[in-house]
Amino acid sequence: MNIPRDPAPADPLEPLLSRLSVGTKYLREPAPPPEDLRRMAAAALRAPDHAGLVPYRFAVVRGEARQRLADLFESVALAQGKPAEQARRDRGRATEPPLLVAVVARIDAGHPVATVHEQWIALGGALANFLTAAHALGYGGKMLSGSKVRAEAVMSAFCRPGETLVGWMVLGTPVGVGQPKFHKPSPDELLGEWPG
Repeated sequence: MNIPRDPAPADPLEPLLSRLSVGTKYLREPAPPPEDLRRMAAAALRAPDHAGLVPYRFAVVRGEARQRLADLFESVALAQGKPAEQARRDRGRATEPPLLVAVVARIDAGHPVATVHEQWIALGGALANFLTAAHALGYGGKMLSGSKVRAEAVMSAFCRPGETLVGWMVLGTPVGVGQPKFHKPSPDELLGEWPG
């Protein structure tokens, strides 16, 4: 039996055009398993990257490591003078998301070819590809940072010499359909002709 094919293929840009940031309170299990995380990382590696430096890496925080990160977040919050209630909320930032992935920058300020800003752009492109791949695979997520990223105890827990902690992606299965949080300009507002 011949089944008629849809003459119009699916829009190949749909994952790019429909991705939204999904916060922790809208994420549930299941989190992406290792094989999907590898595919997301493979997508990250396809971002433009002058000189092929790969000026970033990802650190997956799952299982018991989430409790250790929660302990660290809470102790840092208390050391920063936050009240106990706020420190407990900071603790939850490690345990509430189904999965966290730390984003670590490895910028080579003395590279003879790729400038620092090009390396940061490569990291941003990789981050965008990672989150778009997550969306294309049926997951949701967003990037988070905040004052914890700059806390010495947190940075040293994630960073090797010469590295910078950028923040964390929270990932899981989205609950419901989200809406854009911010109004963005139309494509026509972004595109302009250079007069030469």
